[in-house]
Amino acid sequence: METVRSADETTIAFDRHGGGAPLVLVGGVFQHRALDATSERLATLLAPHATVLVYDRRGRGDSGDRAPYAVAREVDDLAALIAAAGGAAALCGLSAGGALALEAVAAGLPVTRLVVWEPPFTPAGLTPPDHAALAPCYRALVDAGRRDAAVALFLTAAVGLSPGCVRMLRCAPHWQALEAVAHTLAYDAAVLGNGRVPAERLAGIACETLVLAGATSPGAVRAAAAEVAAALPRGRLETLEGQSHAFDPLALAPVVARFLAA
Repeated sequence: METVRSADETTIAFDRHGGGAPLVLVGGVFQHRALDATSERLATLLAPHATVLVYDRRGRGDSGDRAPYAVAREVDDLAALIAAAGGAAALCGLSAGGALALEAVAAGLPVTRLVVWEPPFTPAGLTPPDHAALAPCYRALVDAGRRDAAVALFLTAAVGLSPGCVRMLRCAPHWQALEAVAHTLAYDAAVLGNGRVPAERLAGIACETLVLAGATSPGAVRAAAAEVAAALPRGRLETLEGQSHAFDPLALAPVVARFLAA
């Protein structure tokens, strides 16, 4: 494990894999190194092609935190990681991490290339979750010691799972790990904003961007990915056959590697 200090002195923990041009993986909701075997596997598969940095976003795992939260502070965290990687890097953002990666590039970070996997925006014609209203609810439940309820609220109100599905997930061995980072649900709510594709913000992104979606993901997810790609001046969309939101790293890694090498 290595660490860097962000602009507000928060410690950000990361692992470094492989060699070559740097690539930073940006995790989504709940994701951090101790919980997220998928990103670790993806980093291992990409290691022959790049120097891959896998980090714990602030408030998770071995990384520190500092109140009050602001999306700009997470952008600063990425700036510190990119500096540690040599001053410029590609980013690969997964789910909500894709939304954060897009914001980091729009904010002017030195990003060479960008990959985003199914950023969880809501496409035109559908009503997005009210992230602004959900954020204080997450905080209130966590402050009251009801982390389980905060996780359940996210899964029902933001993801759209049924209460019955959530009851089954409560029995899963990783549920307590989700509860441990429930305070960061409000962070991702801030990253996602109003839930719409931020087309005007994306129009200012100059780097080449690959937007990926799974062919078996819901139509709304694929439509949102298409909207993101269309809003980017140098964006293109690729759909991976046989993949859903919970992608197989063996399917994603060669696509990312080809894009980075092009």
